Amino acid sequence: MTTPAAPSPPPDGGGQAQATAEPVLGMYGITKRFFGVTVLDDVTLECQPGEVHAVVGENGAGKSTLMKTLAGVYQPDGGRIVIGGDEVRFTHPSQAQALGVSLIYQEFNLLPDRTVAENIFLGREPTAGWARAVDRGAMEAATAELLEGLKAEDAISPRSLVRRLPVAQQQTVEIAKALSFTPRILVMDEPTAALSLHEVDALFERVRLLQERGLTVLYISHRLKEVFDLADRITVLKDGRRVDTVATGSVGPTDLVRMMVGRELAHYFPPRAAPGEIGEVELAVKGGGVGMLHDVDLEVRRGEVVGLAGLEGSGRTELARALFGAEPLRSGSLELGGRPRRIRSPRQAIRAGIGFLTEDRKAEGLVLPMSVRDNSLLAVRSMRGADRRRVAAGGDGGRRAGRAVPELARRVGLRTDRLDREVQFLSGGNQQKVVLAKWLATRAKVFVFDEPTRGIDVGAKASIHELMRELARAGAAILMISSELPEVIGMSDRIVVMRAGTVAGTLPAGPTEAEIMLLATGEREAGEAA
Repeated sequence: MTTPAAPSPPPDGGGQAQATAEPVLGMYGITKRFFGVTVLDDVTLECQPGEVHAVVGENGAGKSTLMKTLAGVYQPDGGRIVIGGDEVRFTHPSQAQALGVSLIYQEFNLLPDRTVAENIFLGREPTAGWARAVDRGAMEAATAELLEGLKAEDAISPRSLVRRLPVAQQQTVEIAKALSFTPRILVMDEPTAALSLHEVDALFERVRLLQERGLTVLYISHRLKEVFDLADRITVLKDGRRVDTVATGSVGPTDLVRMMVGRELAHYFPPRAAPGEIGEVELAVKGGGVGMLHDVDLEVRRGEVVGLAGLEGSGRTELARALFGAEPLRSGSLELGGRPRRIRSPRQAIRAGIGFLTEDRKAEGLVLPMSVRDNSLLAVRSMRGADRRRVAAGGDGGRRAGRAVPELARRVGLRTDRLDREVQFLSGGNQQKVVLAKWLATRAKVFVFDEPTRGIDVGAKASIHELMRELARAGAAILMISSELPEVIGMSDRIVVMRAGTVAGTLPAGPTEAEIMLLATGEREAGEAA
């Protein structure tokens, strides 16, 4: 079937793909409605063979819906999809996979109690012999080959249970699973949200190899640096409509943000604390150790945002969990407000005034089927009566606590029409705000943010950053873990770099990414001249 003419064809890309070739994919005038609400409105997108094409926009812009329409999860209410010159209509994802469309979902789609190999070849297990028994040797060998292609063969065994893998490795399994279908169109929806810097580099290397072989990659990410590093062209969506498609080299980050949010963001990050705004030490760890952690020395002052940087496996999250009592320190000492404290459980940490925004908000920070109101009061309701009465929410978890929730929602800028709405139906940014409201309700004095903006859009990121800085200005001590070096640099009054379970060095505000990475990789020791 001849490809239909596309309205307002996108401009030529600046990368390897040439816009003069016949598009491998064309989505023309795609419209999608849910319960009478239009979520995609006349969206047109073309991709060339061997092109990395980024799709960006705020949460709710329609990115994931557009990709699920391509992958056969949803059927469009209007418009056409053309692959390789033929118009197609999918009623099931298996049909899309058969024609070479493979989708990596933002949310994990793995079975935790099965092995890596079993997850990758689920429903497609190779068999051998007259009994057609599963050929585990062949399946594991094929899995090992896929992992080797992602440079993960040393870290992940095909025989490992998925539940025993950290978040970053589970994401790598998702990527390997998608590649096992040998796609010609690979859709990546936030594939690096849980990956460390060196894992992102390995993924990019694999994408470029596939690109050289003619694979088309549709890449969704809130990390604009990734978009500019990897993509040939960028399509911007806003409120379900296509704003524009541009060659990557023709725009800068500020231009892209303006198209995404429909307004100027004068600064990506709020101003750092002035010297007079930083007070006494609120949190201090001296010689702390547990598990891989050893001899950790750390101080965070009132009014200060301290960034905690390091490669995956350096001990950042382990330190956060130790401070919160999830895996208590076994050696060294911890002080809060200048007083020695023994934190042996999360309940004790909450009573001591520590709030912990975990890396995986869905699994550890929220109860998804519960309402915004009930999630906001989870930490307060875990406290004893005297402690409950001390905090802002007050009361016994009943009427007085309930009346505090609208004010908490206002403070964090939560966007929802109903506080009794289940949090599973909120965007990632709004879910993170509910987690923050939960800790604001306890009147915590120390906040540990582990990947605070992972998987949320630029507008929500700016909002979270402003909230963090407001908390610091109000006297809170904030420890922020982030794998995004621009975020660490932009938000931090001071940066602590970890390596191999201990502090490799401390840097003042505003270092370069290279300075952080040299400490994180051991190429430079603390105090060594640049």
